[in-house]
Amino acid sequence: MPEFNLHPIDLVIIGIYSVFVIVLGLYFAKKHETAEDYFLAGRSMTWPLIGFSLFASNISSTTLVGLAGDAYSTGISVYNYEWMASIVLVFFVIFILPFYLKSKIFTMPEFLEKRYDSRSREIFSILTLFLNIVVDTAGSLYAGGLLMKLIFPSIPMWETIVVIALIAGVYTIAGGLAAVMYTDVVQAVLLIIGSLIMTIAAFMKIGGWSHVVAATPPEMLSLVRPLNDPGVPWLGLLTGVPLLGFYFWCTNQFMVQRVLSAKNITHGRLGALFAGLLKLPVLFIMVLPGILARFLYPNLSNPDMVYPTLIFDLLPAGVLGVVISGFIAALMSQVDSTLNSASTLITMDFVKKYKPNLTSEQLMWVGRGFTALFMVLAALWAPEIEKFSSLYKYLQKILSYAIPPVVALFILGIFWKRANAKGAFITLVSGLSIGALFFVLIEILHIFKLHFLYVAVILFLISIAIQIISTLFTKEPDEEKIKPYLWTPAFYKAETLELELQPWYVNYRYYSVILLALTAVLVISFW
Repeated sequence: MPEFNLHPIDLVIIGIYSVFVIVLGLYFAKKHETAEDYFLAGRSMTWPLIGFSLFASNISSTTLVGLAGDAYSTGISVYNYEWMASIVLVFFVIFILPFYLKSKIFTMPEFLEKRYDSRSREIFSILTLFLNIVVDTAGSLYAGGLLMKLIFPSIPMWETIVVIALIAGVYTIAGGLAAVMYTDVVQAVLLIIGSLIMTIAAFMKIGGWSHVVAATPPEMLSLVRPLNDPGVPWLGLLTGVPLLGFYFWCTNQFMVQRVLSAKNITHGRLGALFAGLLKLPVLFIMVLPGILARFLYPNLSNPDMVYPTLIFDLLPAGVLGVVISGFIAALMSQVDSTLNSASTLITMDFVKKYKPNLTSEQLMWVGRGFTALFMVLAALWAPEIEKFSSLYKYLQKILSYAIPPVVALFILGIFWKRANAKGAFITLVSGLSIGALFFVLIEILHIFKLHFLYVAVILFLISIAIQIISTLFTKEPDEEKIKPYLWTPAFYKAETLELELQPWYVNYRYYSVILLALTAVLVISFW
């Protein structure tokens, strides 16, 4: 086992990076005059910034720790969550994104209000706030605290979590979404470089890919796993994984907010597809290191220790500082994202509604205040995650019980014109209640066992059924009112005519096909 010590040069590199992101946040703070500037970066972002920001926010410290740890314990099937993102993002840019951008919304719950009514907006907003704090922000802080605990074992984890939260909170509170997205570009680059260096070092120490294949059980190098697989069974891959992916990429405020900042629909679409492309190499630089660690450290008691052990054992001074900066970058990327999106939700979905006379500048300052509050709440909860067996399973399990009713509302709302407000309200209340009951029976009381990916699809089908039945027994919605939020074949044909007038290299459909083809090649190669 390595010694978890940092050379002075590593500490200098980490210090320089921390100061840089704070200064950047303060720089952008001077440029904000309105709520739109603060929460959506003035709707002026271009596709490379959107793509890198989506990637950096998704591949957070929780993902770095979780992917390597899950691969160590169950094999590369955990990568199914990553490649599925490419499929979901193609679906997103074709069917969902145009209606988000045309409606000029600030938040995902705001879209539900436009399609249904204010009840759906408020319930989904409260649920999203809960998930932002308990799942996303707290998970990232825990992953950072885990690494810092190894470096400074005499310091309690909660103290390091507080320090990390303060650093990320300062530049997010000051700079808003623009600061978040520009730092995300730096963080994404550091993240990719650091992961690549670590992977190459691990391969060199083991002796190459042939040694890995020869000594690893074949099932651990397969993406498609049997029904009884504890990681990602093939039926769960076809059903539960796409549902979780749809929530994360198509309805999760802290991800979609980046696309809402696009200067136009073309930049929004290309940015989302670019993020999908960046997800493909994750197999080689973030998942496979978990397999390699089985050779190097066969007796680790906690899978979440895989990533920290790899970087401290394999990397020399200086390089280690860069990689840890990348890790901290990933951590801060998700923390800043969720803090900013949470403050956007509470400000635009509640404060603006009940205090309509507040100016845009006042709303911006309200958002900053709530950012600070949520930072504190997430820091208080983060140490509790240590009680769960695996960070990645903690994240996926919570989502599996919570988000299926929301996915049902968005799917039916965009593709079924009969879906109405009363049916949506009944679905949310009933679906979330049933999800909470399942969580108690399965995860707390252990009355019966059911894989969380199967839980997700069962809850989704129940929610679909509830919404259809309750809708058919209630009044039809006003078709003219909901027309701007419905996808139809006529919409697709009109878009085709628009794309024919543009140069081929800005046509997102070509890039969608290329991304799907690359994804298929990768999945078939590791079938």
